[in-house]
Amino acid sequence: MSRTRIRSSAADQACSAAVELARRGAEEIARPGEVGEYLGFDSEGDRVVTHYFVCLDRAYQGWRWAITVARASRARNVTISETVLLPGAGALLAPTWVPWNQRLRPGDLGVGDLLPAEADDDRLAPGFTETDDDTDHQMIFEYGLGRARVLSPLGRDLAVQRWHNGEPGPDTPLAAAAPAQCSTCGFYWPLAGALRLGFGVCANEYAPDDARVVAADHGCGAHSEATTVPSMTPDHAQPILDDLGYDLMPDDETDAEAGADQDLG
Repeated sequence: MSRTRIRSSAADQACSAAVELARRGAEEIARPGEVGEYLGFDSEGDRVVTHYFVCLDRAYQGWRWAITVARASRARNVTISETVLLPGAGALLAPTWVPWNQRLRPGDLGVGDLLPAEADDDRLAPGFTETDDDTDHQMIFEYGLGRARVLSPLGRDLAVQRWHNGEPGPDTPLAAAAPAQCSTCGFYWPLAGALRLGFGVCANEYAPDDARVVAADHGCGAHSEATTVPSMTPDHAQPILDDLGYDLMPDDETDAEAGADQDLG
């Protein structure tokens, strides 16, 4: 820690001389033995001075106690205005805060989590946007023109059943907690051919199923139109009021009369 003493010109003499007052103020908020060497002062303005002391707490190495004292106009008494612990040269500080959407990494999304897409997300475009993508003009390969064998209707049906019932699928906890289905997501890329209506590929790098074939009725919290986070507070049961039964309550006047009759008897 730097031991450079702080000096400031044009400081109020009474405030700059109130070192012991400032030390007592630091000792009141610090634990015993945590206020160390005096580092100097800095003038904050008219009749306002901040005194600095070394912080001896091992958890705050490089920090310093900053005690601000002040004096009213035409007053002789100096009073403490503020006491605080401030970082000095070489102090250990917390890392720079980073917004959550910049800290997020692929695979972080879990069941029930939502990842709203911003309105200006450059990964998305309006559905009516015209494109010259060659996928809109694919050639249809007939059997025997390129591959020796192609997927049969049975093989296709088996794949459909396997993809729909497995992971990822519409019956998983992730899909049940999703705000909407994949078929309505801007990151959903439909397959070509006969499977176009039922399956597509996820193109959201933050989604747990990125680059995987997903069912159209699957879903996750990274849906492109997810804008609100549902409340996770469980619903409380309504109180049960018994308006049929009743309890017998003692009548003070009746008890008093019965006691009097016994005394007379």
